[in-house]
Amino acid sequence: MGVIASPSVRKLAADRGVDIDALAKGLGRKTIAREDVLGQTSGGAPSSAAYWDVDHADWGPVTVEPLNRMAQVASDNLAAAQALIPAVTHHDSADMTRIEASRAALKAEGTRLTALAFHVAVLARCLRLFPRFNASLSADGKSLVLKDYVHIGIAVDTPQGLAVPVLRDADQMRLGQIGAAVHDLAGRARTRKLRPHEMGGASMTITNLGGIGGEAFTPIVNPPEVAILGITRTEIRPVWNGEAFIPTPMVPLDLSYDHRVINGADAARFMEDYRALIAQPDRLLVAQE
Repeated sequence: MGVIASPSVRKLAADRGVDIDALAKGLGRKTIAREDVLGQTSGGAPSSAAYWDVDHADWGPVTVEPLNRMAQVASDNLAAAQALIPAVTHHDSADMTRIEASRAALKAEGTRLTALAFHVAVLARCLRLFPRFNASLSADGKSLVLKDYVHIGIAVDTPQGLAVPVLRDADQMRLGQIGAAVHDLAGRARTRKLRPHEMGGASMTITNLGGIGGEAFTPIVNPPEVAILGITRTEIRPVWNGEAFIPTPMVPLDLSYDHRVINGADAARFMEDYRALIAQPDRLLVAQE
């Protein structure tokens, strides 16, 4: 009986000049897989691109859709982040009762604000309280760059792919200014009208799936930042107040962070303060309006 290998594995071996019979004999096996061929052509350690070097048409009809430039850049950045950052995600939730009440009151006065505007304001406050979250590692990983500014990245889903415009000096803005600026940046991101200086340099990014759904996810840290906050849809949950279960609007929060800079206890304390500000927002967040 000859060597057992799929057509795609045999094609890969032929393309890379690997004698599949000799390989099987050397490995002492009758069955040869893709990884065996790749190991012979890259010093025993296949390159990351090699795993995707497959002729999918061998298995059925396919259509090839080229990725645009924005999607290619995002792909490279996300792959680098996953490969280089030892990331951990802290999952939590916060009581939105008072924020929803504030939004309703402002709406009655003619001011419409999304919940995201409150999240940006609270995150800006927390970044001042926890400087290590408002930092970046140096390129050699030997020092920490602490930033004396608070710029918040806002991940935006656009027809061209993911874009992250940056809201500058968010900690110095009033709530209404934050809401207007986020709306403007997101709108121009979707129509590809962002200016170069409106991208990059964020202290930390927020990625918000609340308008779509979901209960939790694991956002990928956007380097050179050291953390990212994910938000999903607010839902009504029964919360015990010491006497009874009260229907409460709770927002799921997912904080991914670079474990080289931030420890689990740091993340837990950060989220405790974040949750406290969401549950009982400082009067300044609304009173300034």
